[in-house]
Amino acid sequence: MASSDIKVTLYWLEQSRAHSILWILEALSIPYALKTFRRGKDMLAPPELKAVHPLGKSPIITIERPEYAQPLVLAESAAIVEYLLNHFGGEEKGLVPKKFASEEDAAKNLETEEWLRYRFYMHYVEGSLMPQMVMALVVDSVRNAPIPFFLKPIPRLVADKIQTSYLDKQFAVHFPFLESQLKSAPGTTEAHRGGLCGPKFNAADILMSFPMIAATGRGVITQETYPEIVAYAERLKKDDGYQRAVKKIEEMDGKFVASL
Repeated sequence: MASSDIKVTLYWLEQSRAHSILWILEALSIPYALKTFRRGKDMLAPPELKAVHPLGKSPIITIERPEYAQPLVLAESAAIVEYLLNHFGGEEKGLVPKKFASEEDAAKNLETEEWLRYRFYMHYVEGSLMPQMVMALVVDSVRNAPIPFFLKPIPRLVADKIQTSYLDKQFAVHFPFLESQLKSAPGTTEAHRGGLCGPKFNAADILMSFPMIAATGRGVITQETYPEIVAYAERLKKDDGYQRAVKKIEEMDGKFVASL
């Protein structure tokens, strides 16, 4: 079907994972409409998004096709990305690594390391890493809650306890793992690093971009502690697709801020 017969609309919320979906749309060269939303004073998504999807979260995309009586509404980052990759040539555009190196390997179901890493990170980012990043935001909000000064020590004590007893321990597992994965990515060298799966970015790297850029931007990760991750985040921000997505938001919304 011609792309002109399909209308894709992205409902983009500032400082959210919706920017990864915008990057995917740019990388796949999919024509799309873009609707932007700002967070409320409570830093949550505005209620208008519930008119699009009952969860009222972002990212959301809608797909309109002549065969559909109603637009298809998709939520959840990985589900959206997998749909777009499957329907708009993700493998042909290089966003899905080659699964088998040869016909012989295909007959034996011997997948490439790059493809296996890609599958892992498509699930790892939302299933393992993002819950820790979200909790870190919640802990920070508790620590800096706008309450009378004489009460401030109480939430700070609670937040610090969660930080030291849980979050710091989780990050001490995840970040060294990612640091080592970047060093050992197939097809890369110390002088020529790429993504987590191989020498070129794929869709899994694009999904990983939000937590990695957020972690480096908030100082959770520093050059001294995890230099490979910091360099990876910088490479992600310099990618042409990421920059086109940033420019699109700046043109529509006036400014772009990567994360909370």
